[in-house]
Amino acid sequence: MNRAPEGSTDGDVTRMTLGDRAALALEAYRMGLTDPLADVVRELTPLLWNVVRSQGVDRDTADDVVQGVWLAFVRSAETIRDPHAVLKWLVVSARRAAWQASGKGRDEARRTAALGDDDEPARQVPDADPQPDEAVVVAERDRLLWDAFSGLPERCRQILRFVAFADRPDYKAIAEVTGMGVTSVGVTRGRCLAKLRSALDADERWGWS
Repeated sequence: MNRAPEGSTDGDVTRMTLGDRAALALEAYRMGLTDPLADVVRELTPLLWNVVRSQGVDRDTADDVVQGVWLAFVRSAETIRDPHAVLKWLVVSARRAAWQASGKGRDEARRTAALGDDDEPARQVPDADPQPDEAVVVAERDRLLWDAFSGLPERCRQILRFVAFADRPDYKAIAEVTGMGVTSVGVTRGRCLAKLRSALDADERWGWS
């Protein structure tokens, strides 16, 4: 039966930062306990996915890249010296894997383009499956959100990717990855969210409520 490591309680875990929970999950995994790691995987996967997507990787490839990062993490579990470096390890690994994947994607695009215009109609055949109205609305909302997000300064995009999917953002880990001071992370996050809200408010298509 998988249980939390001795000496920890559910209350302790909920008060921990994301970096702390990742460290605890690694230690638990080394002891043969997989439940804490499964929880961290569910919590961190959206963050890693967005790190990968920010490097210009398409959605389907991003899924594969993130899965590969987790597999590499499991293979490296015994060799990571500092458990509290897990979050940074995952983010850096995701970014490097994304760079590699985006490079391969550009190579493939160049090879495809070299086939000539005769193949163009086949590549542009639309999906014939009908899409529910709700899915269309959600897709449009997401597109507008990402358009506004893309217009933010790079530092804002970087910070918001880290905090968007964490209940308790780990400012210390974010500071280490971004090179910012810990006290600056929260202030910058607030300013960046305000900029995003302003951009969306200025877009009449958004319909902010």
